[in-house]
Amino acid sequence: MASVRGYLLSWTTLLPLISLVLLALTWGRTLGPVPVALVAIALAGTVLAAVHHAEVVAHRVGEPYGSLVLAVAVTVIEVALIVTMMASGGDNADTLARDTVFAAVMITTNGIVGLSLFVGARRYGETRFNPEGSGAALATVGTLATLSLVLPTFTTSTPGPGFSAPQLAFAAGASLVLYATFVATQTVRHRDFFLPVDSEGETREEEHAEPPSLQKTWVSVGLLLVALVTVVGLAKVESPAIEAGVRAAGLPQSFVGVVIALLILAPETLAAVRAARRDRMQISLNLAYGSAIASIGLTIPVIALASVWLKGPLLLGLGPTHIVLLALTVVVSVLTVVPGRATRLQGGVHLVLLAGFLVLAMNP
Repeated sequence: MASVRGYLLSWTTLLPLISLVLLALTWGRTLGPVPVALVAIALAGTVLAAVHHAEVVAHRVGEPYGSLVLAVAVTVIEVALIVTMMASGGDNADTLARDTVFAAVMITTNGIVGLSLFVGARRYGETRFNPEGSGAALATVGTLATLSLVLPTFTTSTPGPGFSAPQLAFAAGASLVLYATFVATQTVRHRDFFLPVDSEGETREEEHAEPPSLQKTWVSVGLLLVALVTVVGLAKVESPAIEAGVRAAGLPQSFVGVVIALLILAPETLAAVRAARRDRMQISLNLAYGSAIASIGLTIPVIALASVWLKGPLLLGLGPTHIVLLALTVVVSVLTVVPGRATRLQGGVHLVLLAGFLVLAMNP
């Protein structure tokens, strides 16, 4: 009982509740610089709290379910941010979904994977993972990204890099089917493909610390829901300031999507790096590729549904530069995943690809 009481008084419990009060005080108001800064701090802190509670639930249910819970929680926040900012309008509302999803794909497949590989290999000399599970996840990422972000550039039914209504419906349905198939494969049919491997490449079950109590887990479930609702509301309040900040910095409006993706994926990046430091590289890859799959597989269907009532076109097709970056990322990722082991070199290559994406995002 004492441990539960201490848990209820922790910052991860109090901050979502404080942020909920702040949301009620700022909703529908024009904010000055100080309130905007407070809302930004509360938003970032609530995102961290939401991921913490997702990790508590994940610890209770174990792997690979834990990585799945964390990836879905992060993606729900991402989708909520995209929809709320698109609903508020703005100069880049028609491309915000594309910019954010593509940024999430590049950050996960190059940033999280590259940093995890580099940290793990630097500590252990060589890091090992399961090529069957990682390869299946990577194939799903490549297929989803091509169907949702590349094909719209080349379709001719509608002007611009967008889908017609039937094409968008197919892309949304295909995304859901692929996501559901991947989840079933990861959690039911071939769960062993997504468990860490030892130095001999043999699958080993995870050894966890004592899992949280059932009472603490249910508290985290409730606080996770509160945090998600609060993040959606605070994002709506903060969206004009984010767009104004990007303009003031002289950056293209498409960089707003990168800002959203960096904000949302920062806690997950930390979780993946912690796993890599404990020689659990497969967990790091589960987090990275699982987030990329969830980002596309859940965002595109929701955006397709929201486009019914959102004003303006929905442009999903990537430009030539981003298509080249995506193709290069897929090729390099295949070469990284197939051997089932990697060194710092592979991590460095992925990090250079991420750096190239960020430079081109700031200076197209």
